[in-house]
Amino acid sequence: MLKRGLILFLLLSIVVSVNARSPKREFRAAWIATVSNIDWPSKPGLPAAEQQQQFINRLDELKELGCNAVIVQVRPASDALYESKYEPWSRYLTGRQGQPPFPYYDPLEFMIAETHKRCMEFHAWFNPFRALTDSKKNPNPSDHVTKQHPDWIISYGGKSYIDPGTPEAREYVTKVIMDVVKRYDIDAVHIDDYFYPYRIAGQEFGDSRSWNRCGGDFSDKGDWRRNNVNVFISNLNSNIKSVKSYVKFGISPFGVWRNASKDPEGSPTRGGQTCYDDLYSDVILWAKKGWIDYLLPQLYWEHGHRLVAFETLQQWWEEHSYNRHVYIGLGLYRMLPPAKAPWTSPHEILWQIKDVRKNSANPGYVFYSASNFDKIGRALKDSLRNNYAQHFAIPPTMEWLDKRAPGAPTVKANSKNGKTILRWLPEQDEKGLRYAVYRFPKNEEVNLDRSDRIIALTPEVEFTDVEANKFSQCTYVVTTLDRTWNESKPSNEVSAERQ
Repeated sequence: MLKRGLILFLLLSIVVSVNARSPKREFRAAWIATVSNIDWPSKPGLPAAEQQQQFINRLDELKELGCNAVIVQVRPASDALYESKYEPWSRYLTGRQGQPPFPYYDPLEFMIAETHKRCMEFHAWFNPFRALTDSKKNPNPSDHVTKQHPDWIISYGGKSYIDPGTPEAREYVTKVIMDVVKRYDIDAVHIDDYFYPYRIAGQEFGDSRSWNRCGGDFSDKGDWRRNNVNVFISNLNSNIKSVKSYVKFGISPFGVWRNASKDPEGSPTRGGQTCYDDLYSDVILWAKKGWIDYLLPQLYWEHGHRLVAFETLQQWWEEHSYNRHVYIGLGLYRMLPPAKAPWTSPHEILWQIKDVRKNSANPGYVFYSASNFDKIGRALKDSLRNNYAQHFAIPPTMEWLDKRAPGAPTVKANSKNGKTILRWLPEQDEKGLRYAVYRFPKNEEVNLDRSDRIIALTPEVEFTDVEANKFSQCTYVVTTLDRTWNESKPSNEVSAERQ
């Protein structure tokens, strides 16, 4: 009896170890930046078919590395990588601002469709207030916001920005984003860290006109600026949820909210700039108020950094989640040659992933950015494939959006030529459903916590197990996953006789 108990304990330890190493619920993604053609497309003006193939290749690699989402920049600088009646086609797509792709296609529609084929989430990434990166290289057409509303535009540090202090300008940006929410099948709206621009020493952001016009209720200009962004975030969230309640709203702030030297609620860090004091974005307030669904702080520093240590900030953000999800942005770009220690090997990023899994209620990590996987060698990719992300992961659920589990499907199985063909009937006809296929070896109990037993995530209602002949007998169950990743109970258990 003692021997049997020891065996069961060892087996349980193995299961726990596997699940700890590669949890079933985890958000895994990469940013795909389009500004300056950082990640996609590789250069402006490529033929449509080449742009599409590049995106497909990127998706396939990210899925192979365990990712279940992509965060794609669809509005880099008051321009569009989609058909828009408000803003011109992006020059990063076509080579000329305002010119559609040739042959014509809608890149956003295409990207969403390809992403959903792979059961991955598509987060549409908007830079809300950047108007120009370099007007000299490619002048904007006459219908661009800089030409239509020059009174909204502020030049700062060689770039131009839409003034967040102008109510009409904030409404315009909200309208642009909501146009995408209404017309496209996105899973989330994602906004990066640029609200007010990063502070430049010796230069003042020139918003005196809107301050004089709209700042009357505030004695402090910083408080007024923060309120402008608060109003924008609150209104945008309300608009999103009123149109599509399942669409998530995520913010990716700079990694330091506030230093404890200025605020006892801040982190024990010495960040040179902070969200609250320099970018005027009080992201913690947004989490407290429930205006956002996830925070994705950019923690691009290593463990033990003398000013902004990764482990200090990761713990601080998790402790300040206020019942919203906190995922962590990882600085993949730090590994680019000529990298300096500790970024010369995959060890630091893998250590960071371990910390996220150990310390997070709803673990998640995102790589900045996707194309850097092409430039850093194979070691990190091999580790992700073989150890850290070798099993499927499903994004964590957000109960405040929806916590009703869908109904389980009814499954039938047939065996042919050493393969098992599974087909199922969904209990409900609903858009956006996905299905998880589990396979359990002979005499093993069905356990939906076993991420290593998921052999497929698919939007289809059938699946062929081409490796079935490796098992003398096995049991299959299928579960239904809805738009917000609520999972049904398991289907009926099925197996197939070998023929």
